[in-house]
Amino acid sequence: MRIAINTRFLLSNNLEGIGWFTWEVAKQLVTNHPEHHFVFLFDRPFDPIFIPADNVEGIVVQPPARHAVLWWWWFEIAIPRVLRRHKIDVFLSPDSYCSLSSKVPTVMVCHDIAFCHYPMQVPFHGRVFYKHFVPKYLQRAERIISVSEFTKQDIIRQYQTPAQKIAVACNGVRSIFRVLSQKEKEDTQKQYSQGKDYFFYLGSVHPRKNVARLIQAFDQFKKVTPSSIQLLIGGRLAWQTEAIEQALSQAEHRNDIHLLGYLDDTQLAKVLGAALALTYPSLFEGFGVPLLEAMHADVPILTSNSSSLPEVAGEAAIIVDPTDVDALSAGLQQLYASPVTRQDLIEKGRRQRQHFSWQKAASIVWDNILQAKTPSSNLDKA
Repeated sequence: MRIAINTRFLLSNNLEGIGWFTWEVAKQLVTNHPEHHFVFLFDRPFDPIFIPADNVEGIVVQPPARHAVLWWWWFEIAIPRVLRRHKIDVFLSPDSYCSLSSKVPTVMVCHDIAFCHYPMQVPFHGRVFYKHFVPKYLQRAERIISVSEFTKQDIIRQYQTPAQKIAVACNGVRSIFRVLSQKEKEDTQKQYSQGKDYFFYLGSVHPRKNVARLIQAFDQFKKVTPSSIQLLIGGRLAWQTEAIEQALSQAEHRNDIHLLGYLDDTQLAKVLGAALALTYPSLFEGFGVPLLEAMHADVPILTSNSSSLPEVAGEAAIIVDPTDVDALSAGLQQLYASPVTRQDLIEKGRRQRQHFSWQKAASIVWDNILQAKTPSSNLDKA
């Protein structure tokens, strides 16, 4: 079988959520199925590191697809030509897009449909594109894979997509996330928080991530708690950051809040692993990978009762209403004041993390590739 994979998010030294999913799942697929030929489709010159096995061929498909018009051109003009030329049997697209013009059986991974819930946080051209094309993509694909049960149900509610067409996979965790030694924790605290304990937020910084309320909750926590604990915010400033800037300017304990910006893998693993707790009060997530990363680092979690986050966290987190600053502050207080609570959450995280792996995700993707190749058996195997 000849399988093409949309790998346009495999960018050297710049992998983020969808890129990591694409890379980790693709590696599993080509390793587990050496008898099949895989064609990786890039939209720009690629690093040879992204060709992980002899049964993989890398192809650059022009033009670079980084704008709504070019998305359309890439998926509707360029991709169908390549799929025909290379006699592809199944097309796997792991970034929530697919080709309406191609008749090749297609498996599409949908990570979330956040734009339906927070449309004004999406640039205008992207918003128009998603509104028009996403329902068509969901209808076109032979098989759809969501990364959580929440996302599956969200797709069904929003678009009336048949449930039997959607399989639920997951995300996994990179090996960089591990339990640190006491010395490693102390060295990291010396480097990033003046040797003090800290809460850590991990992720890009934009309104849906709810960082402004986290800052307010931390400031409220500090007002009633005699503590030197810090709040470290790790992640790039994305867009619409005015509320975050305002929360920082109004915080009485501004000197205890530190924006670290983008952290490379080495920094990220250290800063997360040395945290007293991960604070992840996002308003909406299709999965919430930082929760799983914290579990693998034996770091307790405070997170939201919204979207997929309770599903991923299970019992391994303090779960609160992310729109309630008082509730967030109380959660911080509980984590800070109770070592017993922190250890209990760590133990539960060790059990919860067993439910998610790249091996599991790749296995589910492979099953759906086979189903897409033989559509008549889709309903029986769903």
